Amino acid sequence: MLSFKRKVGYGLGDTASNIVFQTVANFMLIFYTDVFGISAAAAGTLMLVVRLFDGFTDPVMGGITDRTRTKWGVYRPYLLFLAVPYALLAVLAFTTPDFSESNKLIYAYITYAVLMTAYTAINIPYSALGGVMTSDPKDRASLQSYRFAMAMAGAAVVVWAVPELVIKLGQGDEALGYQLTMAFLAMIALICFVACFYLTEEKIQTKVSSDESMFSDFISLFKNDQWLIIAAITVLLLSLVGMRSAVTPHYVKYYMGDESLTSSFLLLATLASFIGALSVSFFSKIAEKRTLLFISALGTALFNTLLFALPGDLTALIFSCNMAASFCQMIMVPIIFSMVADTVDHGTLKTGKRIMGMTFSGHLLMVKLGFALGGAGAGWILSAYHYMPNQAQSTEGLNGIILAFAILPIVFSGLCAVLSLFYKLDNNRITTIQKTLNQQQNLVKQPRFSHHE
Repeated sequence: MLSFKRKVGYGLGDTASNIVFQTVANFMLIFYTDVFGISAAAAGTLMLVVRLFDGFTDPVMGGITDRTRTKWGVYRPYLLFLAVPYALLAVLAFTTPDFSESNKLIYAYITYAVLMTAYTAINIPYSALGGVMTSDPKDRASLQSYRFAMAMAGAAVVVWAVPELVIKLGQGDEALGYQLTMAFLAMIALICFVACFYLTEEKIQTKVSSDESMFSDFISLFKNDQWLIIAAITVLLLSLVGMRSAVTPHYVKYYMGDESLTSSFLLLATLASFIGALSVSFFSKIAEKRTLLFISALGTALFNTLLFALPGDLTALIFSCNMAASFCQMIMVPIIFSMVADTVDHGTLKTGKRIMGMTFSGHLLMVKLGFALGGAGAGWILSAYHYMPNQAQSTEGLNGIILAFAILPIVFSGLCAVLSLFYKLDNNRITTIQKTLNQQQNLVKQPRFSHHE
């Protein structure tokens, strides 16, 4: 069993990751449209293009990490040596240069692309690290529960701090406010990554043949039927997260009609997400992960349906339903990530390859694909429904906001529930697979003796 220190230490890595991820998810679109000064359509296209481009680096990074060998381990060194570049690039991405509109767009493409590449380079080994800290299915679920609870702690800092600090540090200059706020948050992220490095330990050894190419490792993922199911669910879930997060500030500002509620709206949703993530450690002891995934997906669909039905002036009910939706949605996330580690065992039995880094890099590719489609879709929907920044929205504009905030998330979470029914790796099956793999490994290790008459 992993100690409390190891679990919290591992979770600090996603606190660091989420300081940037949640800032991008919740504030990048409104930063680009209302502060940086580019159109919603251009911002949506930018977010899709950059994330899809960045996705091609994921398999490469997965292959590199699987083949890394240092005195600190396979995956942990990346947390230490990439922490500073990651923090600096986050600040640059939220810096508004005094350029023309076209040059601003070029700057946005470059800084956002390089930031996402740095995110890939540090998050893939971090995610794979969770798969080599323990092999026990329940311990893996507990570890991911701590991870995403700590991630939501980072998110809580972001959603509370960003709106408040932009005002206080900017003193009326929102562009300066975003830059200084990101500098403060990036320093916290750096400290958390370093702490994660020192508080974690790799227990399971990964072996990848140098004769095999990274491309063959990547292709082998698609022979793993259970990984493909989780990949599809991940794309849907992150499309939901990306779209909903991108338009939440717009929903509060224009649909609810009170921008001052943004901090409290996001903070309470994040606290509900924190409780949801932490509860997985308990729920996974009394129910199978696939059952929890199905129930939480249905819950997410239900509460988004209520949000769609509620008028914008019912503030208390909207807050409550949003918190309930966030709670259910966040239960899904650690379950899915723990399932990824389980699919590695399943894939090893099918293909003979234990490719932890490549499996998580492929999964992160699905995360980014979904997040890209969701974020870009939000920008395109706002543009299609004639969203006008910093103005009272028409009925059409409000319909676009509610479509992205509630209606499409109902569809995405419902499809997640359906796909979860096809996932077959329960705890008993994983235990059986691991026993089979251990027996195969022991047979390989046994010396062969020649018998002489």
